[in-house]
Amino acid sequence: QVQLVESGGGLVQTGDSLRLSCAASGRTYSTYAMGWFRQAPGKEREFVAAISWSGDSAYYADSVKGRFTISRDNAKNTVYLQMNSLKPEDTAVYSCAARPGTMAVLSAYSYNYWGQGTQVTVSS
Repeated sequence: QVQLVESGGGLVQTGDSLRLSCAASGRTYSTYAMGWFRQAPGKEREFVAAISWSGDSAYYADSVKGRFTISRDNAKNTVYLQMNSLKPEDTAVYSCAARPGTMAVLSAYSYNYWGQGTQVTVSS
């Protein structure tokens, strides 16, 4: 079992930056690929970014490419999502997820463990 706890969300203005963190605990000696997803009110959950176990592969949704960066520090069992140039349409609950294995994937169905999420609100 892996437990995930997100932090770093908040209320910001358009153009601001935020860095989300996702701390993993539990069976962290295993290899896990990680992902970030978000869900806005009244909308389905959508993929944001994913990173491989080694960190050498990362994938992004088109809507955040060039603005968001996913990274990880395996020594700290933590994954980050640096979000720059935030827009009102980025407003959502952001959740991190983990899947056993080394390869990053985009589908939420491939992830076994989920955090509770952290709210990000971008005002115009």
